[in-house]
Amino acid sequence: MKKNLHESVVVIMGASSGIGEATALAFARRGARLVLAARNAAALQSVAKLCRKEGVDVLVHPTDVTQPEKVRELAAAAQSFGEIDIWVSNAGVGAVGAFEETPIEAHHRVIETNLIGHINDAHAIIPIFRRQGHGIFVNMISLGGFASTPFAAAYGASKFGLKGFSEALRAEVSDMPDIHICDIYPAFIDTPGLSHGANYTGAELTAPPPVYDARSVADAIVKVVQQPKDTTTVGSFTDLVRVGHFLAPALTARAMAWIMRRHFDKAERASRSSGNLFRPAPEPGGIDGGLRPSVPASVGMGIAAALFVTGFVIGAAEGVVSPSRTRR
Repeated sequence: MKKNLHESVVVIMGASSGIGEATALAFARRGARLVLAARNAAALQSVAKLCRKEGVDVLVHPTDVTQPEKVRELAAAAQSFGEIDIWVSNAGVGAVGAFEETPIEAHHRVIETNLIGHINDAHAIIPIFRRQGHGIFVNMISLGGFASTPFAAAYGASKFGLKGFSEALRAEVSDMPDIHICDIYPAFIDTPGLSHGANYTGAELTAPPPVYDARSVADAIVKVVQQPKDTTTVGSFTDLVRVGHFLAPALTARAMAWIMRRHFDKAERASRSSGNLFRPAPEPGGIDGGLRPSVPASVGMGIAAALFVTGFVIGAAEGVVSPSRTRR
């Protein structure tokens, strides 16, 4: 892949807000030609307007990633710019709530978007990459691909599934040295995603510190397409969770569950909502979600580490999982 991204053709799914919008602007500033896709046509037009101010060509193509025929139409439309160099598979939704209190339709929709949707992306673009002989598929996963996500069970299942899917796909295209499957694993990111998502907890949702800027994820994507690598983490908390899960997966899950319960107990009450699961969010997105606390990232990481260790200790003290069982 050429390191100069000028006039590279980049398709970005989930480009209407958050990481997708930040990524679109990051590529626009480097002169790439952009194809922006998401369900929200009005929000896409707003992002396209910002990107065009950078002097680049932008094609807006509203697409529901859960509909494979629409994704194939997107891929065909993108080729009007020429060969597709990069496809950022970034669409995602979430549903927070106790598993049995979350409607089964919500669980299904999360899997359809976060896992099947990314498979639809790959199924549309990999044959094109093979014909071209080159291409980079960027798969947006999350720290949920390394450790379970209590109270967001379907989200965690989708991210575990994406990790396995990427590994299998990477092996299949290994006969094509200029086709790359690059996974991105962000920590908690400040985007509108949490406020737009489904909430079945009865509590207002926020993200525990540290919460990182979506632009840092966009920068990581730009870097990885210039120097492709299989796995990229964004945010130290992802690495902490990854190590914790490797050493003690059951205790890691219980630590995360403790953190979530602690938040639910302290949070203001909120009404239950399916959010943007089945329709786009009615309000404009933007990059930022207003989740970042006014503390330095190093302090936030210290708080997160302390909460995580406390959750470990409480999980062990409750006798739910003994140290001997964790080692087996």
